[in-house]
Amino acid sequence: MRRGYWARVWREFRKNRLAVAGLCVVGFLLAVAALAPLLANDKPYIYITGDRVYFPLFAKMFGNNHELKDADLRKDSYRGFKIFPPVPYSYSEYDLNSIVAPPGPKHLLGTDEQGRDLFARMVHGSRVSILIGFIAVAIYVAIGIIIGSIAGYYGGVIDMIISRFIEIVMCFPTFFLILTILALVEPNLVSVMVVIGLTSWTGIARIVRGEFLKLREADFVVASRAIGARDPWIIARHVLPNSLAPVLVSATFGIASTILIESSLSFLGFGVQPPTPSWGDILSQSRIFMDFAWWLTLIPGFAIFITITAYNLVGEGLQDAIDPKSISK
Repeated sequence: MRRGYWARVWREFRKNRLAVAGLCVVGFLLAVAALAPLLANDKPYIYITGDRVYFPLFAKMFGNNHELKDADLRKDSYRGFKIFPPVPYSYSEYDLNSIVAPPGPKHLLGTDEQGRDLFARMVHGSRVSILIGFIAVAIYVAIGIIIGSIAGYYGGVIDMIISRFIEIVMCFPTFFLILTILALVEPNLVSVMVVIGLTSWTGIARIVRGEFLKLREADFVVASRAIGARDPWIIARHVLPNSLAPVLVSATFGIASTILIESSLSFLGFGVQPPTPSWGDILSQSRIFMDFAWWLTLIPGFAIFITITAYNLVGEGLQDAIDPKSISK
């Protein structure tokens, strides 16, 4: 599609204030996920003592060894100039003196049943939830585009066979299919992303198939065939770029759906396994403390709600902006 088309889409998108607000929230969450090790860490950015200068946090991130790599530099015995991250705790650090501690000056969002700082776990958990959302969606979008484009472009018997196959796959409830597969393999970060991606492509495939059926007899496609262009070139260069708008909308909604699926899987024990934090796992471990440790349930639940709402607002804004009626105004 031409650059002018997307410029008009962006112009229409900006008119939707809720969508813009959702996009701002999404941008903030992406920044938190990307900068998680710099925002929540038990190592300082810089430590100056005497004539020695250390960068413990960066040394930890890049695996560099130094004599202070195992030291707790927060203790008063380590004197000198220190700058710590906003949350000076590791997501896996235990504080046995602050088990199930409520939010306070020391732990802003409280601690869990093992004394781990909830703020640090939420920050690092955002990386897992958002990473799974993007990677899983990328996998099933790629699969859906390939299958849908073949069915829609060639039509006939090929389309009939692929369409029946899509309908058969859609007969299985996606969430329970994912649960069944993960029960047979070891659930971890990679397996969760791959399984969600391999079981959620049918919607994208149907969208792409429908777009290709509309465009395969368009004048520019017929002209490309007339000059001898090969089918893969026509698909990749002409038809697919003109079919991506609804795919983009569906993928945006898909990220929200995938984050919810991952949270549900982790809540049930089939998602990312401890000690790797995820919002669903944090929520799952808080079940027995609901009566008196409200923060362990409310905070991760609210984070999941805000994230899914933000992505849905962005998806609805894109859907309205891509509507030909709005662009033609």
